[in-house]
Amino acid sequence: MSVSHASIHPVEDPTTTDGGNNNAPRVRMKDIQGMPGTKGGLALRLSQFIFAVAALSVMASTSDFASVTAFTYLVVATSLQCLWSLCLAIVDIYALLVMRSLQNYRIVISFAVGDGIASTFTFAAACASAGITVLIDNDLNSCDDNHCLQFETATAMAFISCFSALTSFLLNFWSLASR
Repeated sequence: MSVSHASIHPVEDPTTTDGGNNNAPRVRMKDIQGMPGTKGGLALRLSQFIFAVAALSVMASTSDFASVTAFTYLVVATSLQCLWSLCLAIVDIYALLVMRSLQNYRIVISFAVGDGIASTFTFAAACASAGITVLIDNDLNSCDDNHCLQFETATAMAFISCFSALTSFLLNFWSLASR
């Protein structure tokens, strides 16, 4: 049985014409849509803002939301979500206008932490409001006396806002983890 042996063939280093100064532009991975400073990121921020404003305005339009702590918590959480999303949407718009990348480690980590906190608060408030809404509607059967439709609408809008903030958080966290 004949066994082939590995042969080593030396490869010469190609000579450079610029005297060894290798200043070739570095290739950067394309920004993924949804990350800070991209059009997808701006769309996520605007959807967070729009759904949080919708939840806030629907809940605040009822006269008796302040009598239930969970509904008051929903108003506070969606107010914070509105402010956070609006501030970051302005930053994203600025970055898109001046064509600047927001892939700095400190910027991405602050976006990720802020999105995580905002989505957690909004999710907790939406869950508490959903529990109270189910209690009023199904257990107490007193939807005729209350604003159940407005409570359910505000809760649904808060959940949608929370899930868009969660998407932003996951994309930013993935960007940090893949460095």
